[in-house]
Amino acid sequence: MKFCDFEYVSPGSVEEAIGLLAANPGEAKLIAGGQSLLPTMAYRLARPSMLVDLRHLDSLRGITVGPEGVRLGALTRWRDIEADGRLAAAHPLLREAIRHVAHYQIRNRGTVGGSLAHGDPASEFPGVAVCCGATIEVRGEAGSRDIPAGEFHVGPLSTVLADDELILAIRFPPWQPNARWAFREFSLRDGDFALAGVMLCYRMEEGVMHAPRIGVIGACAQPMRLPGVEACLDGREPGARVFQEAARLAALEVEPPDDLHADAGYRRALLGTLTLRALHDAARRAVPA
Repeated sequence: MKFCDFEYVSPGSVEEAIGLLAANPGEAKLIAGGQSLLPTMAYRLARPSMLVDLRHLDSLRGITVGPEGVRLGALTRWRDIEADGRLAAAHPLLREAIRHVAHYQIRNRGTVGGSLAHGDPASEFPGVAVCCGATIEVRGEAGSRDIPAGEFHVGPLSTVLADDELILAIRFPPWQPNARWAFREFSLRDGDFALAGVMLCYRMEEGVMHAPRIGVIGACAQPMRLPGVEACLDGREPGARVFQEAARLAALEVEPPDDLHADAGYRRALLGTLTLRALHDAARRAVPA
């Protein structure tokens, strides 16, 4: 397939990019890594009249690690996260999830901002953002605003971004001491989008789990947390019986889609199995002293 005709612009500042979006509402599309946008354009599923290339906006790049947590510029690539050794301690769940993103070639160009804006419900990064309570920084003609990750996606490939807004960065809160975590997903082939995925973390204090957070991708219309499962785990000792109860609740707490890859019942059962395995993974994980 060939692209439809479009105008190409590469602005030199965030303000210029916002101005182009505002002047062409609904017609101009941002391009960063292009790993999601270009295939949809090739299949004529997207037909923007203008591409606004962010390649020159160096202010949107970089990873900051500090007492306030981890901040990723919107143009941070998956390979940048993989290569940053600080994240092994500062946010191990994030680093583990990114290892599962597609293939090396895509991780070499794909960006965190592009993944969030595209909003595929099976994408790993939006799921981690929701699970960990991240905050997304965006800017448009009306100014800047912070959006909780749990409120950013409103359905498959749908977000609350206005036509003139772009993502600047995403902030993750500090990683908690004594945290245990795990990530599990299943796809038909290595590198494919997950049919279902689970990510979780909790603090261990005096032998019990505290403040558990369970995130889900693939088995839902958008990345989401499972508050019923979290309530089941909170304040209890880790063990086979409570994990089995949590897995059963996880399967009931989602409304999976039906598609050509798997029906809703299969995804629901798969999510329960992945939740059980992830909980056992986390329980076996040694907590750094």
